[in-house]
Amino acid sequence: MKNNPYAPFVEVFWEHQILPTFHDFLRIPNVSPAFDPNWIKNGHMEKAIQLISKWIQAQDLPGATLHIERLPQRTPLLIVDIPGTIKKNVLIYGHLDKQPEASGWLPGLGPWAPVVKDNKLYARGTVDDGYAVFAAVGAIKAALEQKLPLPHIVLLIECAEETGSEDLEAYCDHCSALIGSPDLIVCLDAGGANYDQLWISTSQRGVVTGTLKVQVLETGAHSGGASGVVPSSFRILRQLLDRIEDANTGNISIEALHAPIPPQRLAEAKDLATFLGNTVHRAYTFPQGTLPMSNDPLELILNRSWRPTLSYIGQDGMPPSQTGGNMLRPFTQLKLSFRLPPTVSATHAAKAIQTTLTQDPPYGAKVSFDIDGADNGWVVPESGPKLTQLVTEACQMSYGKPPMFMGLGGSIPFLASFGQKFPNAEFIVTGALGPGSNAHGPNEFLDIPFTKRLIASLAYILGRCG
Repeated sequence: MKNNPYAPFVEVFWEHQILPTFHDFLRIPNVSPAFDPNWIKNGHMEKAIQLISKWIQAQDLPGATLHIERLPQRTPLLIVDIPGTIKKNVLIYGHLDKQPEASGWLPGLGPWAPVVKDNKLYARGTVDDGYAVFAAVGAIKAALEQKLPLPHIVLLIECAEETGSEDLEAYCDHCSALIGSPDLIVCLDAGGANYDQLWISTSQRGVVTGTLKVQVLETGAHSGGASGVVPSSFRILRQLLDRIEDANTGNISIEALHAPIPPQRLAEAKDLATFLGNTVHRAYTFPQGTLPMSNDPLELILNRSWRPTLSYIGQDGMPPSQTGGNMLRPFTQLKLSFRLPPTVSATHAAKAIQTTLTQDPPYGAKVSFDIDGADNGWVVPESGPKLTQLVTEACQMSYGKPPMFMGLGGSIPFLASFGQKFPNAEFIVTGALGPGSNAHGPNEFLDIPFTKRLIASLAYILGRCG
């Protein structure tokens, strides 16, 4: 950032203002309510929001008012209202809740013990999405240090994104006067395919999660006597899964989960495939000899942005292998996660999945598919020429390269809702997620040099968006 006028301020602010409190935040195990049913009693979320609130108040943002909104039995919502000097309304989004710890952290690293190593900050909740509130405040401070006129800015920081943002809709209604009508919405919960430039998301996939259970007995039975008489719940489950997924290719068989790929998004994917080449799959830690699902980078990009996929994310009914005895188990249960193309209705997809899995089960087994969540994907509206130019200038200033555009493989539940609620708003969906950053897994990290450039880029945009 040698020719970046924001760089000196951002460097100092990161080291002296952000990093100490960021470390304190990362030590708090405030996992999302879906993973901590006793989150209120445990108090971790309250500790996190109080820490961040006190830090924001200490930054002395001109005229800012801070609100911790609370609705019964819902996670708190942090809103910071910062009056501007130009007629423009900007909303910046982030979240404080975290994924569970996960296993497999490298020696010397851990989920609740932040470590800076090789210009990376390791801990749970670094890149997803604890950095966002610090980056937003840092960008505002950097723009003020340059004496730039700022728009009216609202920071909206939720505490249940990893639970599907199930509280956010109620808060948006409750706090509609505070939120107002944003002209620009900035989401700092995305990322890209390298750390060399800004990556702007053009779409996000939807998601359906559900629990599939196959039961064949009321209680387990000795496998010596029962096998060959009682059908295996696991074998029946395999038959049911064959109805929805081709085991040889991973292709999803249910037509309701597919959608045509718009020509513009296909052209974008082709450009991205040419740019990335074989690096598309190198972000993942394959064991030696394991291959990606395709050797064609275009196919991989389309698979993770515009095609349905299925992941198996949990199981019940099986003991650990070291304690498994010779018993024919009464049931097998799997938790399934379907990613959907951006334009597919998650509600319709969930019903199609449920019908396909439960109708006419083999052997008349007791089969259920309980839908845990269904969130729509979304296609980001095209930005106007002024915002497009601003983002390009900001990226060139901070990274020395133009921004890149890509469909987001994951889901940010609030985006589709905000797109409907604020149809005239423009969006910047970006963030610090990148190769190896491993959100949701072990060894999650935030790339520090990239994040500093992101802060400078956002400062440039905020100071010139009027």
